[in-house]
Amino acid sequence: MKKYIFLALALVVLNAVSKAAPGDTTWVQANIANLEWYGNYDTVANFPAPGTTYRKIYMIFTLGKHTCPGYNYGCGQPGNPPCATGETPWCGDWDYTVLNYLMTPGGDTLELGRFISPYANGSAPRTPYTWTQKYVYDVTDYANQLHDAATMRILYSGYSGGFTANIKFAFIEGTPDRNVMKVLRLWNGSYGYGDTTHHDSFNINTHFTARTDTVPTGTVSTDLKFLVTGHGNDANGCCEFAPHNYQVKLNGTSVATKTIWRDDCAMNELYPQSGTWLLLRGNWCPGALVYPNFHPLAGLTPGTSYDVALQFDPYVGGGSYTTETQLFHYGPINKALDASIDDIIAPTNDQNHYRENPISNNPVIHVKNTGSTAIDSIRFSYGVSGYASQTYTWVGALAALKETDINLPGLAAFGVIAGVSGTYSFSCTITAVNGTADNDATNNAMSSAFVSAPVWPSTIRMIMRTSNVNSYSSPTLAQTSWVIYDKTTNAIVRQRSGCALSGFYVDTVNLAPGFYRVAVYDSAYDDGNYYGLNWWALSGGGYVAGYLNVRPLTGSLIPMNGYYYTGTYNNDFGQGYSQDFYVATSLAISNVNENTAAIEAYPNPAQGVVNVDLSGVQNVNGRIDLADMAGRVVLSQQCTDAHQQLNVGNLANGMYVLTYVDVATGTKVQTKLVIAK
Repeated sequence: MKKYIFLALALVVLNAVSKAAPGDTTWVQANIANLEWYGNYDTVANFPAPGTTYRKIYMIFTLGKHTCPGYNYGCGQPGNPPCATGETPWCGDWDYTVLNYLMTPGGDTLELGRFISPYANGSAPRTPYTWTQKYVYDVTDYANQLHDAATMRILYSGYSGGFTANIKFAFIEGTPDRNVMKVLRLWNGSYGYGDTTHHDSFNINTHFTARTDTVPTGTVSTDLKFLVTGHGNDANGCCEFAPHNYQVKLNGTSVATKTIWRDDCAMNELYPQSGTWLLLRGNWCPGALVYPNFHPLAGLTPGTSYDVALQFDPYVGGGSYTTETQLFHYGPINKALDASIDDIIAPTNDQNHYRENPISNNPVIHVKNTGSTAIDSIRFSYGVSGYASQTYTWVGALAALKETDINLPGLAAFGVIAGVSGTYSFSCTITAVNGTADNDATNNAMSSAFVSAPVWPSTIRMIMRTSNVNSYSSPTLAQTSWVIYDKTTNAIVRQRSGCALSGFYVDTVNLAPGFYRVAVYDSAYDDGNYYGLNWWALSGGGYVAGYLNVRPLTGSLIPMNGYYYTGTYNNDFGQGYSQDFYVATSLAISNVNENTAAIEAYPNPAQGVVNVDLSGVQNVNGRIDLADMAGRVVLSQQCTDAHQQLNVGNLANGMYVLTYVDVATGTKVQTKLVIAK
């Protein structure tokens, strides 16, 4: 199994349900709880009786927020008043481990899935108190355990409250990819790593000694599933902020080595967050699912005995690893020729595809080969509801049980609906696999709700100020760059890279009608992390943040993904972000004398440096005056360019009038500027 399956969201579940016939899906309500403090939250769930087969079983965990009793944000912290009796300074603000266990009447306990809650302060832009996040797990392999009455346990590791929990299961009737012959729980628990204070009795490897078992009848393949997350922080950052390895041993021989690490937290779909969400971590990211590692155990035949063990690299230090290890024995693949659409990445309103949406063109779907026959072609029919659909045949190589993302050619409908508010519906259907009908039509279609990409003017200004964060490997260069792509050809239209630290760049870009994407990239610093243009944790000590604005020739800033990238949280994008847009008609100016002259100042209110843009002025040659409300000119400088900067850091707070005076014509244009420090 690939980690991708475990990234499917609630919308995917609902779409999957819609693919089955009426009555083929059974919903089971499990836990509903307020997560207030560290501990177990148990609920008895009434699962279906055995005897029915299910193509898919999903566990959907909806995480939400509520206000804690006595909540007084930050009380008792440095610089803040002390907390009063009964007050708490935090309420759902932190990254807590959430483990979800199935506990059957027969005594079987299995962890079905794990996630880490996000840094979720209520003042952050993505996590207000109305916020919810759905974590969806494919738990089809546990079908033999998910029946009749059983206890679902949420183990919440938080030391403050503020989160809510809701677990539901969707049982979708049909034929699974494979039947599970046996599930065996091997090892589980949280163990100190490198603890030698007890004469090695706490050495982590003492908890993962070899387990012996017999391969059950009907087994064709076997996978070891290992859920592991690193916690704690010693002098070396272990185990949350330091990578370490483990080996899987089969019959005494190492068959796999894996590093316990996540290096993609800075591309988290849930951003920005109010904490250190973008740092590399020990196989987890705040606000994201924990992806299990799957290790095939080859060469096992029914009726034979085997032993399996795990071994961590030697280490002396601190920290711990929280673990769950299970073994799955599978029967043969149930279908010969079959492909499944497992997800629509774009276009969709699915919150865990936030970075990939909205799109201006080129849908992206996720497909799996759910049969035993290798796939070399898949034909699709797809379109936007109410507009003409089209077909596309993908050609490639997809082995049994493998999966891939497929980019579909663009649709004319995206240009028609661009910039038009409302929710639209996109659908995609597999019509042929290897030139013929496949074995299971119930997994061939999926639809998604989405909003259209915005319309931008054909002439824009990309205005970037880089930060002064210094990288030892590139001591004079900033880490941030941007590129504008033509979505139809994927050609680069314009880019800005190789920027200096604390550099300021204004690029005027003229675009022909069409589909585009602006992508912002950040390269890793010497510590391996990505800090973007601005990260709150770097504040102080001489740190100067950067920003990136997109502006038309006149008018207000253009938002990207709902943000303007000018404030503390708004610039906290981690490794990068992108924004699709559509240019409908050319607005290029051929004769600026025919336009009304205008002046614009930003940021407004201002604190230090103010940007001044002039438009409608053919030959800029004059001066800029800044006068207080009594008419006294407090700042004046020569102006020979349409973009200027003023330093108002030494001026008093208040309202001012900003004036451009043309030397040749005496023409004046004015705007108001507020200074508020």
